Amino acid sequence: MTVKFHLPGFAQNYMLNYIFIQMIKALPEYFYDDVEIASVYGVFPPAIWNGGRMKFGKCDRNYIKQVIKAFNDKKIPLRFTFTNPLIEERHLKDDFCNMIMQLADNGMNEVITASPILEEYIRTTYPSYKVTSSTCKRITDFEKLSEELDKDYHIVVVDYDFNNKFEILEKIKNKEKCEILVNACCNPECKLRSIHYRAIGAEQLAYAEHIRRKPDRDFNFYEYNQYSDYFSPETEKCECMNRTLFQIKNLKTHVTPEAIREKYMPMGFNQFKIEGRSLEMLNLIEHYMYYMAKPECRDEARYLFLCQLARQGIIKVPF
Repeated sequence: MTVKFHLPGFAQNYMLNYIFIQMIKALPEYFYDDVEIASVYGVFPPAIWNGGRMKFGKCDRNYIKQVIKAFNDKKIPLRFTFTNPLIEERHLKDDFCNMIMQLADNGMNEVITASPILEEYIRTTYPSYKVTSSTCKRITDFEKLSEELDKDYHIVVVDYDFNNKFEILEKIKNKEKCEILVNACCNPECKLRSIHYRAIGAEQLAYAEHIRRKPDRDFNFYEYNQYSDYFSPETEKCECMNRTLFQIKNLKTHVTPEAIREKYMPMGFNQFKIEGRSLEMLNLIEHYMYYMAKPECRDEARYLFLCQLARQGIIKVPF
């Protein structure tokens, strides 16, 4: 059984992920033998359906086609984070999001959903997509998790508060459908997590509206009063998403590479999500080395990876 990793950011981390996947294939001796890249997840901004992490910018049609082809040619699906919890009926016909779905509608790519309205629309309009149930739903009750796993989902991303609670995880019947979020940056049992997801969803809606109306002006969320009810001073001050790997290791929800192979895999879990759409590049690279490179090879693998990124102009190295 392979360890299936799902990597963050196919758009903003396009070349980083592409080069890393090539490196695993070219230099397998540096990595655990059981590593498999099962998908790269994320969004092409300014997709109004996006959730979980705010994404700015604008991708054109040619770039979208390029990224889809690059990963799909390597037999790696893209998983679209269409997890905005605030989607309404009026958002379903969004031209940009539907263009993405049409371009990637080849039977390989997947979607992650949180909104029942959007999920039903995607299942009806684009039936070839596999659907994943998002961790944004914040399902922390075991019975509700069991009910979710019984539904027609390809994968269910298990809430991070279940991590390392092995007496509970052992009771799950459909372990092969579970995806474990190994490096959650939020505080364990965070009371603001769902509130934060809604605030991010509101900001994404406001940003998409801004791009349509004022594309040449800087974005200011507070200009869009219809979304102000979702603003929270607590989430505005949240620093959790800036945590480094070394800080995340101290959280009780953290899953180590050793635990993956010594505990989770023997139990029947083999899907693991690496969070990182909002991480700065060096922090994300450190996560990749930690989870996928052999401990004795991490330093050299990191060096080789950084050198390749520098050659491609992805990072700048002063001389």
